[in-house]
Amino acid sequence: MEIGNKAPEVLGRDQDGKEIRLSDYAGKKLVLYFYPKDMTPGCTNEACNLRDNYAELKAKGYEVVGVSVDDEKSHKKFIAKHELPFTLIADTDKKLVEEFGVWGEKSMCGRKYFGTFRTTFVIGEDGTIERIIGPKQVKVKEHAAQILAE
Repeated sequence: MEIGNKAPEVLGRDQDGKEIRLSDYAGKKLVLYFYPKDMTPGCTNEACNLRDNYAELKAKGYEVVGVSVDDEKSHKKFIAKHELPFTLIADTDKKLVEEFGVWGEKSMCGRKYFGTFRTTFVIGEDGTIERIIGPKQVKVKEHAAQILAE
């Protein structure tokens, strides 16, 4: 996915198994943020930063949806533990991470594995991708400020 592309209509299923569609957010800017794993330090910092600034994001017309390949049960625990006010998509079949091009080979301490590249897509009211904050640009402890500073 690149700037100017139309985002897919069906985004996936949330922590409650409900289908989430792009049209659910018509008239709002959607912050679709992809992150590697529930409960890990970087992902927790990112989610809590978005939570702490959620009112300001909503006031500016944004809605936030997180996506990881964790399952619904994991998402429910993550939401409960950190009081997250936004939806998390359980992309267990990796359909969305692959469609957005954020799934691939990573390496840590010389070990190679496949995972999600931390990436945020800002989707406009018309469903078109307006901005992409890539893996090397996302600052987990000030991510909301990055989104608001367009």
